[in-house]
Amino acid sequence: LSLSQVLFEENSWIRKVILNRPTKLNSLSFHMVSQMLKKLKEYEKDSRVKLVILKGNGRAFCAGGDCATLIHFCTTGHWSFGASFFRKQYTLDYVLATHDKTLVSLIDGVVMGGGAGLSMNAKFRVVTEKAVFAMPEAILGVFPDVGASYFLSKLPGYFGEYLGLTGARLDGAEMVACGLATHFVFSKDLPSLEKELDGVNSTDPTVVSKVINKFIEASSIKSTSAFKRMDIINKCFSRKTVEEILSALENEARNGANIWIAAAIKSMKAASPTSLKIFLKSIREGRGQDIDQCLIREFRMISHVMRKTVNNDFYKGCRAIFFDKDKQPRWELSKLELVSSELVNQYFTKVDDDDWEDLQLDARFSEANLIRAKL
Repeated sequence: LSLSQVLFEENSWIRKVILNRPTKLNSLSFHMVSQMLKKLKEYEKDSRVKLVILKGNGRAFCAGGDCATLIHFCTTGHWSFGASFFRKQYTLDYVLATHDKTLVSLIDGVVMGGGAGLSMNAKFRVVTEKAVFAMPEAILGVFPDVGASYFLSKLPGYFGEYLGLTGARLDGAEMVACGLATHFVFSKDLPSLEKELDGVNSTDPTVVSKVINKFIEASSIKSTSAFKRMDIINKCFSRKTVEEILSALENEARNGANIWIAAAIKSMKAASPTSLKIFLKSIREGRGQDIDQCLIREFRMISHVMRKTVNNDFYKGCRAIFFDKDKQPRWELSKLELVSSELVNQYFTKVDDDDWEDLQLDARFSEANLIRAKL
């Protein structure tokens, strides 16, 4: 009997969406995304539903999209399989970001890539001491997507650039400090918190907030955390180009490096130069855009990646990490200076294919949107 990859629990006014591929760190399949999209749309229409809880079984919330399967389908079939997976995934991220019910993400473990797209758009994002956040896409030859150019660009200073360009990992305390998470709770207290949330019969976020606040713990970030050095982050990551960011970091490293600076340099040098450049342009555009504009733009970018119109780095990255596991991707353009701005701009243009359409997101007049419109 095949177990469901997503479980849906429904009681009176609470709905739970539980990712259930623990052996695969709950990585997202096409099937999971489709099921969640269908259910979340149903919950919106159901006036009985007051609260939706998102969580993952096992030691991860969700480690991202199932890239290995995606690449397999694209190489044995057609690139549009990948594009249709992302079309559905981005639509789901948008529905979550604009949902008119109160959403609570319980993050007790790994949350990366596509998992961030699911959880970062919830009003309440509860993390524990086991939480690990990262957007390591550039190491795979792709770029932080799923709305990352929106939610990372809203972090303090240039911390979003730092996370997206280096793929650096954050723990739960750091997630709360920088604003990616709203509350810190001990892992052992999550079952009790969930039990109390089951009793919330109100759409009022302050009621939910009061329940979560009973369980929150003070969390302090380590002295070695990069977030403690926002002065250096802003100085380096505010630069115009990836080359300038890297050389600013190398200058800092010469002035007596913090451990995190050396790690940042190392991971940027291992990442796809093309990925770094398209992400930097993406997050800079995202600063002035809404979530829907960011997702529509990222969909164009990811479609070019799937179609290999500009280069083949995503396929090369996946070969090195998932298939041959030699961790030695041979990037098509191996140096930053080989990646021209003309090449970068190609990722942001409409895909020239008869069967292809831009991502269509319906205008959703949820309370969230109306509140935003008033701000």
